[in-house]
Amino acid sequence: MIKEFLEIGQVVGTHGVRGELRVDPWCDTPEFFKRFKILYFDNMGGSAVKVISSRAHGNIVLLCLVGVKSVEEATALRGRVVFMRRKDAKLPEGSYFIAELIGCKAVDADDESIVFGEVSQVSRTGANDVWHINKNGREYLLPAIPDVVVNVDVVKGKVRIRPLKGIFDDED
Repeated sequence: MIKEFLEIGQVVGTHGVRGELRVDPWCDTPEFFKRFKILYFDNMGGSAVKVISSRAHGNIVLLCLVGVKSVEEATALRGRVVFMRRKDAKLPEGSYFIAELIGCKAVDADDESIVFGEVSQVSRTGANDVWHINKNGREYLLPAIPDVVVNVDVVKGKVRIRPLKGIFDDED
């Protein structure tokens, strides 16, 4: 499900006394976070804020924003979720964000009339992601590997899969 604004991190604290923010990036790397010159404090784009600078500091991002000049102003932002505009990410064709998988219908790759459920969550396990598929109150765990995931179309809100034997066997 394509979203215009996506969560990219959360303000977890301050750094120094000049208003610099410590942000936990909710993206693959702090380097990805650093691409953005405008960020938002809501998922509708109403609270845009210009980025003065951003830099990786271990696994967090240190962020300076226009209008945040003191530790007190920075502290007031602690806990706020930071959003980015999807079109500013400039992803390669066919790429998508994990957040856009949430809500996608999981259908059989060979017979789209067979609906396995809806993607409700994605767990990052290291070796491969695991998609949580919910159907009728039940949760099924699906490895997101090439043998299983045939096609992802977040624009249409559909993923075509060939589940491993046994994953959906207890379905009513």
